Amino acid sequence: MKKFLKLLKDRSGASAAEYALILAIVGAAIAVASVTLGGAIGNAMQDASNCINGSDTTCRATTTPAT
Repeated sequence: MKKFLKLLKDRSGASAAEYALILAIVGAAIAVASVTLGGAIGNAMQDASNCINGSDTTCRATTTPAT
């Protein structure tokens, strides 16, 4: 019984639990950011592909045409 009471009074595990919670929150934030960024990059690549293929007439020309 004394070992059980001593275990209950031990506070060293609280730090590990707090670090695990912080790590979980940071990991979730990184996952959400990567999914969002991945979608944005995919859309940009699709837009660039449409401009290169000529299937999108709203593309802006970045070079001046030769006269």
